[in-house]
Amino acid sequence: MYSPSEQNYIQQLSIDCVIFGYWEKQLNVLVPKLDLRGDFWALPGGFIVQEESIDQAAQRILKDRTGIRDIYLQQFRVFGEARRNNAELLERMSELNQDKLGSVWLNAKELEWITRRFVSIGYYALVDSRKVVPRKSGVDETIGWYPIKQLPTLIMDHNEIVAQALEALRSTIDQKLLAFNLLPETFTMKELQELYEAIFDKPFARNNFQKKILDMNVLERLEKKFTGAANKAPYLYRFQR
Repeated sequence: MYSPSEQNYIQQLSIDCVIFGYWEKQLNVLVPKLDLRGDFWALPGGFIVQEESIDQAAQRILKDRTGIRDIYLQQFRVFGEARRNNAELLERMSELNQDKLGSVWLNAKELEWITRRFVSIGYYALVDSRKVVPRKSGVDETIGWYPIKQLPTLIMDHNEIVAQALEALRSTIDQKLLAFNLLPETFTMKELQELYEAIFDKPFARNNFQKKILDMNVLERLEKKFTGAANKAPYLYRFQR
């Protein structure tokens, strides 16, 4: 395992990523559990090499965790409260993991580097979760998808980062057509409505929703989806190319 303090990273600047996926009518978030005694959960994140841009760093972090390159990625906020540091967290980690104090990222040198105040740049990503094979980093015990309404308690302000990412997604979903990054290439109107309802956590009237979407003129209607009952088969749609 590498030592962060010995890398050519920009000091006291980090990236935290909220990776959204959608599966079985639920909006999910990819969350790793740290490989330490105690319940320490954190958003996928990392640091920025001096020679790379912030966006390049975020893309690198996301590829390392999802295994895919073609990811919708949006920077949405900078988190920089004056008291935003890892000191209290690292102290609790150390107390519960006395036997690991000699490990690379819990030794005195790394603790001093990582417990400084960090400003974090928040990104959210939208992925087709069926294409993702979650990958652990060197400090993870597990990594997996969790429904956004059932997230574990995350370290520091990471639950707040998720909440802010969701608000950012909701505020721009129509203008940027972000929902289509969470669906397969073809989908029914019902499937699209179910996704919107998962994102906004509320139902939409079917006729009003369909009119709103069709009025945006962004969908291409395809053949009907076979269901065994031709007269009831819904049309498939895809985003206009």
